[in-house]
Amino acid sequence: MHNQTLILIQCQDAVGLVANISNTLAKYQLNIVTMREYVDEEANKFFVRVVCNGLFAEQSQLAHSLAEVLPPSAQIQINPSNRKKIVVLVTKEHHCLADILVRQHFETWGAEVQAVIGNYDSLRSFTEKFEIPFHHISHENLSRDEFETKLIDQINQYSFDYIILAKFMRILSPNFVAAFENKLVNIHHSFLPAFIGANPYKQAHARGVKIIGATAHFVTDQLDEGPIIVQDVRHVNHTYTVKDMVTAGKEIEKAVLSRAIRLLSEDRVMLNDYKTIVFE
Repeated sequence: MHNQTLILIQCQDAVGLVANISNTLAKYQLNIVTMREYVDEEANKFFVRVVCNGLFAEQSQLAHSLAEVLPPSAQIQINPSNRKKIVVLVTKEHHCLADILVRQHFETWGAEVQAVIGNYDSLRSFTEKFEIPFHHISHENLSRDEFETKLIDQINQYSFDYIILAKFMRILSPNFVAAFENKLVNIHHSFLPAFIGANPYKQAHARGVKIIGATAHFVTDQLDEGPIIVQDVRHVNHTYTVKDMVTAGKEIEKAVLSRAIRLLSEDRVMLNDYKTIVFE
């Protein structure tokens, strides 16, 4: 954000938090442009995203002043990077990767692809057209631990904020997920929690569903059950074959994943245990 200060806070809820935050910012001559807050009453937790006009150079001083008027152990972020770095993991399907690389090429969002890593080499030539490094790490003839060790080593060659699983069709171990906690984002070709796992369109067709969808979510140890960032759906009917559903589904997947990356790039997503707070 140019000439603006972005502040993200989550803490235990208490009376007067909005007033305390507003008064503190006013002392530093920071004029609030937007303040979006949410209280999880069940967990007694407070979340807020504040955008102010003006830049304040002494961020540690501002953070200290805010901490003094907030409950103990408050999490405070001031001006996190507005150009999020991402590493993209792929298998063979190109549609989500293509959308990501085209958006980066035309600079239509605040994300920057550092590298693409595939367990097949199929998407190398396409990726390199955009002058993005591509690394092939085959899973064949390797145990899952061996494959994931190589994958972790390659990912860690880069500085990144998030790892995007753009149709990366491998089930990741708890050890891998723990290595990148809260940094793994997946696109699932179904409206979760329905039809988890493989072949959801075949499952959906067999059930005669009237809507299909896609879900972008954080990855956890539980398959396709991580905190949901974005979901969307499209209406279908009895004339749709499985192939028709797959075609329609790919369009939804692209849209949902790109929207999730945009929200993350703009720091509009805050984790709340098994859920997310999304300030759109």
